[in-house]
Amino acid sequence: MKTTDARLALRALAAKAALAAALTTCLSVTAWAQPSQPPTTPELTSLIGRLQALYPSTRFGEIRPTPWPGVFEVAMGANLAYVDASGQYFLFGHLYDMKAQRDLTAERKDTLARIDFNALPLADAIKDVRGRGSRALAIFSDPDCPHCRRLEAELKGLSDVTIHTFLMPIASLHPQARAKAIAVWCAKDRLGAWQALMTRDQVPSSADCAHPVDRNVALAERLGVTGTPTLVAADGRVLPGAASAEQINAWLARSTTSAEGPAPGNPAAQATGKAP
Repeated sequence: MKTTDARLALRALAAKAALAAALTTCLSVTAWAQPSQPPTTPELTSLIGRLQALYPSTRFGEIRPTPWPGVFEVAMGANLAYVDASGQYFLFGHLYDMKAQRDLTAERKDTLARIDFNALPLADAIKDVRGRGSRALAIFSDPDCPHCRRLEAELKGLSDVTIHTFLMPIASLHPQARAKAIAVWCAKDRLGAWQALMTRDQVPSSADCAHPVDRNVALAERLGVTGTPTLVAADGRVLPGAASAEQINAWLARSTTSAEGPAPGNPAAQATGKAP
């Protein structure tokens, strides 16, 4: 075989391997807010069947037309790709509407990443009502996460909000965090124990009781929450990282629902503590 032919063959194999890896990676991602499949057309029905036949080991989510004629958006977990009607050619990247100056891919990912606030088991969280508490906010937090402690200091600047804190120790990063989380939950004054730990580093006395700590860790896994702190607004938008009180207030202002009637979620800020 000529050197040029060998190189072409290797490139073809590499491209095939890259596509397979991308599809496999997509398969492993959980779609926690996957919308229902839109009404199908004969062309869309044909494409769905073709994709299932070509890639039987891949779980495809919603498949829908795009403004680009002949190109379809395919959801695979939290990942998006674009495919032609043959199901053979995939494009991984962002689709832009240059006339409207919109990143259509980013907008779709934001929608797919939203968390259904109504489905959160709020009884498993520490509740803190400020003022009327009309705005709703859920936070996944680790007792030994320095970014979480910085966030707690910023939360003092919030008013008129109901904060639900899910204790989510990341054992791989903070081996003592689970015991601290359980001790906080088992304290007579959970909120007081949590605030004393996070703002004054006062570790509560060791205690054990029926607790939701392990359920919270499992919940975070299902939702795709891998880092702390992670904030969830009442409309399902997700904000990772220790944002300032000013940033959180502006972010919550974009929510259209209240603590009494949250509805299903725009990621912002930077992620902080993350499980490997």
